[in-house]
Amino acid sequence: MGKFGAYLRLMRPINAVLMGFAVIVGTMLARGETLPTNFSIKLILGFITAFTLTGASMAINDYYDREIDAINEPHRPIPSGAVSTKEALFLAFVLSLAGFITSALTNASCLIIAAIAWIAFVTYTTKGKRTGLPGNFLVSLCVAIPLIYGSFVIAEKLELNIAVFAAIAFFSNTGREVTKGIVDVRGDRAQNIKTLAVVFGEKAAAITSVVFYLMSVGLSFLPWLLRLVSVWFIPFVLITDIGLIASSVSLLQDFSRENSRRIKNLVLIWLVTGLSAFFAGTFG
Repeated sequence: MGKFGAYLRLMRPINAVLMGFAVIVGTMLARGETLPTNFSIKLILGFITAFTLTGASMAINDYYDREIDAINEPHRPIPSGAVSTKEALFLAFVLSLAGFITSALTNASCLIIAAIAWIAFVTYTTKGKRTGLPGNFLVSLCVAIPLIYGSFVIAEKLELNIAVFAAIAFFSNTGREVTKGIVDVRGDRAQNIKTLAVVFGEKAAAITSVVFYLMSVGLSFLPWLLRLVSVWFIPFVLITDIGLIASSVSLLQDFSRENSRRIKNLVLIWLVTGLSAFFAGTFG
């Protein structure tokens, strides 16, 4: 696919689509009995905002991580030479501009939230990443924000069911970020990035990851108990919870770099099924 394929890999399209889907879920959860006439347009604008700003954040992240990736992930677009640093920054600028324009076309609240999300990620990339767990929290905030954004797209306020799921997404993604620190421990140690794996060791990082995964599992049935979702929520959330528990057991048994990478990728799948649970819970 040449240069276009390299740009696409830089954007992490799966992550970008996932964040766009999160906005759609937030919007669907927040919708009332009567949909506004411009609901479809707002839905599209919300997806584009999340997709482009996520893609921009990935490009910015890889720009600042280029020396670390040369050790941990040499096949990525920048360290492999497929995309230059200037091209990565230009792509980030174009995507950021597109995201801010679509958020402004949605409403003023969405523009503010989009700006907060962008600032949070840039703060993480430039400074927060070296702080370890606080940096992980910043990334998880960026993962939870699309759901909150979706609520403001349609309702222009934060609904309770979205607040609960945002908390679940925050905890599960924090666990994933700590697990990712085990995968990247060699490069992070070389760059003096104080992740939990670097400071306390891989085992302590694995235990911390599991704590966050189980916290999200513990919250997962709260929306059902509060009658915020329909019965269709249950099958998908069961898959998610079983997946997170199985991943936790596997990580505790084997916190090697290879297995941690596998768990990190699996948890992304459980995030998708978790989103699907809330989406399915809007029906019925």
